[in-house]
Amino acid sequence: MDIQRNAAQPSGKGPPDYFTGAVRIDTRFQATAPARVGGAIVTFEPGARTAWHTHPLGQTLIVMVGLGWVQREGGPIEEIRPGDVVWIPPGEKHWHGATAGNGMSHVAIAEALDGKVVDWMEPVTDAQYLAGKGQAER
Repeated sequence: MDIQRNAAQPSGKGPPDYFTGAVRIDTRFQATAPARVGGAIVTFEPGARTAWHTHPLGQTLIVMVGLGWVQREGGPIEEIRPGDVVWIPPGEKHWHGATAGNGMSHVAIAEALDGKVVDWMEPVTDAQYLAGKGQAER
């Protein structure tokens, strides 16, 4: 058994290569082999979001607080709220983050395949992101 104490690791900023806006990453965890699950609590300020990305074995998001948006490539922007659980299948190109007017925090969980958890791609443009304003935010 391994207990990772709250605040044992300092908060980190979401790197600008992978995030737009103010993003804080807390409580990163990674299981020891042969387990391969890991994750973090990610907090997005209003307007902040990930870049487009995929996960080789998929990703689960558990929304804790706030109001967020998630979108798969070619699909509509979907609103996500506290208590919502989002499953993103392996290889599905997507992004997620806060709405334009509200912050959002979620737990992000993904498994590693051959040591790789995520493939980062291009940033979500303001036009792509703001397509959700009015569509999903109420």
